[in-house]
Amino acid sequence: MTARLCVEILTYLREENPPIGHRLTERALAEQLRVSRSPVRNALRQLHRDGFIERTASGRYLVARSGAGITTAHIDPPEDEVYLRIAADRLDGLLPDRINKSTLLKRYDLTRTQLDLLLLRISNEGWIAPLPGYGWTFLPVLTSLESYRSSYRFRLLIEPAGILEPTFRVDREAIERRRAEQRQLVEDGLTSVSGAQLFDLNSRFHETLAECTNNDFFVEGLARVNRLRRLIEYRQALVPERAVVRCREHVELADLLLAGDLTAASAFLHRHLTTVGVEKSGPDTPPEGTG
Repeated sequence: MTARLCVEILTYLREENPPIGHRLTERALAEQLRVSRSPVRNALRQLHRDGFIERTASGRYLVARSGAGITTAHIDPPEDEVYLRIAADRLDGLLPDRINKSTLLKRYDLTRTQLDLLLLRISNEGWIAPLPGYGWTFLPVLTSLESYRSSYRFRLLIEPAGILEPTFRVDREAIERRRAEQRQLVEDGLTSVSGAQLFDLNSRFHETLAECTNNDFFVEGLARVNRLRRLIEYRQALVPERAVVRCREHVELADLLLAGDLTAASAFLHRHLTTVGVEKSGPDTPPEGTG
């Protein structure tokens, strides 16, 4: 909440442009932002650390920058470029398992507000978590091509089989929404989404099918695999021309499900996962000493 309130306060300062030295009170901001005073107090402290407002000896907060001195770069979340740099550095072993904000601030040249927004995003995606009291810890993710291939082997076992489960029920409304998203990707040629957004959209498509099994083990199993493979997926992503083909296959799969042909849908999904897995990571190779 602190990061979000910092953005809202900065937006107010930029748009309303109160004079430098203008007093900012917790009560007025809390009423304006419709929150309690405690989170506003935390946001003001952070904006003081970032140099946007001053704090007097008596504890009053004053505007330290004009509206023109607050740019969209201060307000907008960090670009995907910084996010992907962190992902790449983690995959390459350049970031330790445990890390503090000061290290991240210096390494990636971020404001505290930007970093908090970035950490919130990464935390929601499931590959970092706050430590009790101080610091952050990166959570386990797939880092090798071998483990990445194994994730596709696991998906081959559970996803097509899930469609044939006796508890599987086609959620028409949900599948139609996912179909519309995939159709839009095909029509746009992926020009309107980032790599991270494409991963989210494609994962959501497959997770919607898992939810149709009405079996928590299928749902949670696939969701966990998707969390683990997120970072390496950015590195193994297909070129746009091939990714569009895979989105088109998602549309075809949705059509089979909406038509009620579950047997054909299961077989289609098996082919889809088999071929995309090979395309992204190469064919499986048996361990040495096996026939």
